[in-house]
Amino acid sequence: MARTPDEARLTHGLRLPAGLIEAVRARRGEWISYLSALASLESPTTDPESQQPVQELLRESLTELGFRVRLLPGRASGGTLLGIPRHRPGPGMQLLLGHTDTVWPSGTLRTMPVELEGPVLRGPGVFDMKSGLTSIIIALRVLEYLGLEPELAPVVLLNSDEETGSAESTEHIARIARRASRVYVLEPALGPDARLKTSRRGVGLFRVSIAGRSAHAGLEPAKGASAIEELSRVIARLHGMTDPAAGVSVNVGTVRGGVRPNVVAGAASAEVDVRVTSVEQGKRIEREILGLAAVTPGCRLEIRGSIDRPPLERTGRNTRLWNAARGLGASMGLVLDEGMSGGASDGNTTSMTTATLDGLGGVGDGAHAVHEHVDVDRSLERCALLAGLILLPALKSGEAPR
Repeated sequence: MARTPDEARLTHGLRLPAGLIEAVRARRGEWISYLSALASLESPTTDPESQQPVQELLRESLTELGFRVRLLPGRASGGTLLGIPRHRPGPGMQLLLGHTDTVWPSGTLRTMPVELEGPVLRGPGVFDMKSGLTSIIIALRVLEYLGLEPELAPVVLLNSDEETGSAESTEHIARIARRASRVYVLEPALGPDARLKTSRRGVGLFRVSIAGRSAHAGLEPAKGASAIEELSRVIARLHGMTDPAAGVSVNVGTVRGGVRPNVVAGAASAEVDVRVTSVEQGKRIEREILGLAAVTPGCRLEIRGSIDRPPLERTGRNTRLWNAARGLGASMGLVLDEGMSGGASDGNTTSMTTATLDGLGGVGDGAHAVHEHVDVDRSLERCALLAGLILLPALKSGEAPR
């Protein structure tokens, strides 16, 4: 396949050592040991203190690599770890983005231990996304060992609240991404064919609250106004907004209402998940949802919420970065493909201002599932790809964060 102009321009003159993949593969045991150590340190999002051991291990590793590392404290989270190289070749920078938290509660290791079975490593958080964190460290170690200095300083940012929406860390992520030439997101690869994620759907959460009027269902039903009846009508209208062909989904995931079977419900509520593929879609769906009005006499309807994570769209700058990655992969003997993820990541945030490439972490399966695992050898290839990507020349100038 002929290279695109972007691939040719961004890889022209880039001299990767012929043995880059071999240099990473030679650290196979080190990669496995590091990931096993990270996964053995349980770090559920809901337990901020559990983040400290993971952060300390990563802090030590980055410090040894010549980084100045500090913790940006959180209020309800375990904070965000920021590593900036002490020696920078110039003012430009690139951001390596990941998260230390997992969905698994403390104690999961008792029934789901970290185990190596041939080329497969199993355990809570190995796929999502401690394999990505491991690849950051190993890729940087390999570059240091080979004496290869990137044109853009690799800044590392690892938050601890990604699994619950990055409420506290989004401010830091957006601020630093705006100063970067590009962002590499170390979330796991997509699907069994390990595609890179060049687009993600945006996510919104809405809460529907309905106030009706209670009454005895047998004696005076006409004096009541059923909030549940109104909610059923709202649900039908919400689900009617779903458009699979356009990539729009509106799902009422929880409903509550009423007190007893013989009482006309005086209150009801629902929580709604919304997924969109473009910013314009998000604006339109948000307007439609917030504009719904009650149709049941005697009921009042209140809806709150928003599209709080914009989609990661296949913008021009994101496409240029993807083309450069594909060309680099080809030069390394790796065949890369791209795809869209239905979920969101912090890459959704960075893509609003900066060229972003997602899905550069581990290759495997089972995110948030008991069969979570990574394929060690395929993940090592991605680690080598990351090392090569760090060496790419700048897409545009950037300023290192303070």
